Amino acid sequence: MPFPVMPEALLRALTERGYAEPTTVQAAVLEAETAGRDLLVSAQTGSGKTVAFGLALAPELLGEAERMPQAGAPLAIVVAPTRELALQVRAELSWLYAAAGGRVVSCVGGMDPLAERRALAQGAHIVVGTPGRLCDHLDRGNLRPEALRAVVLDEADEMLDLGFREELEMILGAAPEERRTLLFSATVPPEIERLAGSFQRDALRISAKAEGGQHRDIAYKAVQVAPQDAERAVVNLLRLSDSPRAIVFCSTRAAVTRLQANLAERGFSAVALSGELSQAERSRALQALRDGRAQVCVATDVAARGIDLPDLGLVIHAELPKEPETMLHRSGRTGRAGRKGISVLIVPPNRRRTAERLLMAARVQAEWGPAPAAEEIRAKDAERLAAQAGTLLAEEPSADDLAVAEALLESGADPKALAAALVKVLRAPLPAPEELASPDEYLRRPLREPREPRGEEGIWFRMNVGRDGRADPRWVLPFLCRRGGVQRNEIGRIRILGRETQFEVAPAAAGRFAAAARRPDADDPHIRVEQMAEGMAAAPAPRGPRPPYRDRGERSGPRRGAARH
Repeated sequence: MPFPVMPEALLRALTERGYAEPTTVQAAVLEAETAGRDLLVSAQTGSGKTVAFGLALAPELLGEAERMPQAGAPLAIVVAPTRELALQVRAELSWLYAAAGGRVVSCVGGMDPLAERRALAQGAHIVVGTPGRLCDHLDRGNLRPEALRAVVLDEADEMLDLGFREELEMILGAAPEERRTLLFSATVPPEIERLAGSFQRDALRISAKAEGGQHRDIAYKAVQVAPQDAERAVVNLLRLSDSPRAIVFCSTRAAVTRLQANLAERGFSAVALSGELSQAERSRALQALRDGRAQVCVATDVAARGIDLPDLGLVIHAELPKEPETMLHRSGRTGRAGRKGISVLIVPPNRRRTAERLLMAARVQAEWGPAPAAEEIRAKDAERLAAQAGTLLAEEPSADDLAVAEALLESGADPKALAAALVKVLRAPLPAPEELASPDEYLRRPLREPREPRGEEGIWFRMNVGRDGRADPRWVLPFLCRRGGVQRNEIGRIRILGRETQFEVAPAAAGRFAAAARRPDADDPHIRVEQMAEGMAAAPAPRGPRPPYRDRGERSGPRRGAARH
């Protein structure tokens, strides 16, 4: 179905962007019955709703004219929950209205308010902003609402979840009564209905569901991994994927920082997005993804809200979200505007029920299976390297390259050895795939694992928290396992002294523990862990024969907060 009749400037902009026909939500808001009416639209992320409300605003912004009038007090305000989404909306509306002479100004937290004030003073047709910053400009008289013909609330449900109800009421209350109010929301809970009832007049309810069900362009997969292999599974999923861009979601800022650092250490060009970063840092990270200097983004849910990255074909849930709506918002970063995408949930054995409930509540079906094995990635690499070498061979070599090749052959070098050297050079930048344990083997493990020979001594470490810092074995053991990436059976004796705690690590795990423990820990930055010099461990209290390492059956309650007093 082609686009309906609209100003030539907008049709030209859509054609240049490759829009041959409207999406479901775009077609819905352009129906004849919507003309001049308030709208309450439920549409999923990635459905093209930004262009949809941009087109829906055309009668208020252009009327019968082909070009905008001279910019002055804004004719429309678009309110978005986050800085990233607001800036994305501004970019979309800018290209849509560029040929019509439209001027779009953003007002978002974290940016220079004086520069925004100057931009508003120069005039704007559309203002896009976050609730708090828009209210601030209204209070200061920088944003004049008297000429407003329309107000759009984008992702209204998310704004209410973030506690912006008072700001939304202030913005809507300041706008003239004779205006259009368009509410776009992924879901329509009672709070949205009450807001619509208070500030909309005879709103037309539109439910723009894509044909084929929820996220029809996204293939969902659930991979089962042993608990200690979740991060390694992320590595293998990234390595196997052909997507130029990928985003990995974690639940906390600390997890984002840790995973981004670990991926960078393994050779991935990865950036982090979390709420603790400044706007400038977040903008640099997004720009690195857009221009190809970074391929992986590790992010929290709020930081990634509304992000639209080109060629993003893979979403990985490194940690399962708590709500199905969160899973849909995460997954909606891919499969946008008709492009295909993959959303992968990493599921440890003890979280399978949780993952199944999430998928059922979200009404999506996932293909269950194991995470990619190292052998599968090596086989894929062989295909890619062969294709890459074939591309190189198809190109006409330069005279300099031919001279070097002839010199190598005349030196007596074996052609097979030269080809192997080429493969080695092509393979060098690729991060090594990870060996993964079978989750089935993890489930079959006995609660009490066989102990190591009693004669083998462990490697001693210490940390700078002892009895004076309320160290307690109930939280020390889980802390050491998390900080060093080891299992409980790999931790031996623990001695809690006055100002430090000494502990033993199995020799086979000591190197891995030391490397992980040296990294900064955002959760407990004040706790330092270091290896002790040989013979420096405190003498043990007299007792009977010791078991060298703890077993998995030992009970230990995580009281990590105890050491922070």
